[in-house]
Amino acid sequence: MKVAVVMGGASPEHDVSLASGRGIADAVTELGHTAVPLVLDRSDEWADGLHETIDILRSVDVVLIGLHGEGGEDGRLQGFLEQLKVPYVGSGVTASAVGLDKNLTKAVLSAHGIPVTPGVRLFGAETRDAEGALQKLKAADVDFPVFVKPANGGSSFGVGRATDLASLGAAITAAAELDPQVLVEKEMIGREVDLAVLQFPDGRVEVGPALEIISDPSQPFFNATAKYDAESATQFLIPAPLEPELTEQLKRTALEVFEILGCAGLARIDFFLPADGGPVVNEINTLPGFTPASQFPRMWAANGYSYADIIGVLIDTAVAQR
Repeated sequence: MKVAVVMGGASPEHDVSLASGRGIADAVTELGHTAVPLVLDRSDEWADGLHETIDILRSVDVVLIGLHGEGGEDGRLQGFLEQLKVPYVGSGVTASAVGLDKNLTKAVLSAHGIPVTPGVRLFGAETRDAEGALQKLKAADVDFPVFVKPANGGSSFGVGRATDLASLGAAITAAAELDPQVLVEKEMIGREVDLAVLQFPDGRVEVGPALEIISDPSQPFFNATAKYDAESATQFLIPAPLEPELTEQLKRTALEVFEILGCAGLARIDFFLPADGGPVVNEINTLPGFTPASQFPRMWAANGYSYADIIGVLIDTAVAQR
């Protein structure tokens, strides 16, 4: 098949996306297909030109999206491809848009009885009023320390930790530079565990082995440096050392999240396991990082699937469903 691989984009995850795209394109070639790389530059312009890109997209059999964050993971590219009637890998417009918006995701999951990280959303003038934000946190029964993050984004860009009013104001300002919506959430003391969901061409959906993150102790939290720096001491434990009952609970919840949000193809669901309570959902990634060293392919490797195997499943599923 002729497979377009879209990468780059204007989000802060541009370089991560290029790494994902290169890995995906290599796997497409390894599988015997023809890879057609398509790059969006940092201004969100197609490197080959808009009209030329449309012609290319209309000529391919399927599109693999290696974009992360806004522009690629929020439904905009999916809607563009829907208009062109081109099959693509992953969730559709609605699930993508909801999945990237962390506040909306939490609202939907909470409405279905799924525990999520406690916190508040700030918008507009609220992002310039740290004292007002503090009062909103108190009303929600959320105390310091807290994490502050852009509501739409990933790879921990713009994420900060606040322990007092001054650091809260600084963290909100930094997050608001990347997104007009800002989330301020309670710090969850405990373990971080991720699960990978994969859909197969026959429609069945499976969950891979759980992964536990042991973040680089030299970093304040699992930030972009801990995730991507070649010198990072971050460790991924696969399978996560969990009790069988807890593992099954997390898998059931991951599948439930996938189905509630109407996802397709793939997703990574991230959990916190607080020391003082049951699991809570942190967020979902409908287009998780896909470099060969990323968590999603690592989890499936523990189940015997090579990187190219996963790409093959994603391609076949997209073609079968669309």
